[in-house]
Amino acid sequence: MTEFAVGIRYVARGQRWALGHGRWLALGLVPALITLVVYAAALVALALYAGDFAAWATPFADDWSDTWQSVLRVTFAALLFAFGLLLAVLTFTAVTLAVGDPFYEALSGQVETSEGGVPDGEGLSFWASLRGSVRVLLYAVCCAVPLFLCGFVPGLGQTVVPVIGFAVSGFFLTVELTSVAMDRRGVPVRERVRLLRGRLALALGFGVPLVLLFLIPLAAVFLMPGAVAGGTLLARDLSAHQPLPRPQD
Repeated sequence: MTEFAVGIRYVARGQRWALGHGRWLALGLVPALITLVVYAAALVALALYAGDFAAWATPFADDWSDTWQSVLRVTFAALLFAFGLLLAVLTFTAVTLAVGDPFYEALSGQVETSEGGVPDGEGLSFWASLRGSVRVLLYAVCCAVPLFLCGFVPGLGQTVVPVIGFAVSGFFLTVELTSVAMDRRGVPVRERVRLLRGRLALALGFGVPLVLLFLIPLAAVFLMPGAVAGGTLLARDLSAHQPLPRPQD
């Protein structure tokens, strides 16, 4: 079985675990629903005002013919919305985990208990975990901005860039979904990124299918508890074969 297929298998294992533990599934839906409502409102506002922003950002096209002016501004508005959607996908998990930290910490702990127990040690502090999440968001934004700009390149922006965008989103989604279990083991975010980069096909196999599923309306809400469970299972198995650093603040 290829590493990518193994990653997909962790997605299925996590969802099965959540479906088999109805109480934890229900608790995990609440933070995801709150975050979804906020994100949906932001994306609706972006869709409504993307045209106005495109006109404001391209004053040099005011003297162009109506046809070329429309082509430019419609393209700009579409890419702006796509950029907002990409940021939403990249940040949704981190924000949801922050909003529902007590829920998902408990859910992840229950997964660990059902799989043989929670590791000893204090793990990372809350503030260290928060700093790690912020750092991941900054990494993701730094990748998203060049992709947005490359979206203006004819041909490339409509073919290669979306594929790379899904891959980048999938990788960082895996980084976030393994964060609870990795923080428990005292693994800082840089080490987590290194571990997952070394098993890139595995990370993409877990994250990319979830990115695609999260694009389905309301799917992110119902899949989030299972995604956290799958991330915990992945982190357990990944860390079992890696020398881990000592817990630190």
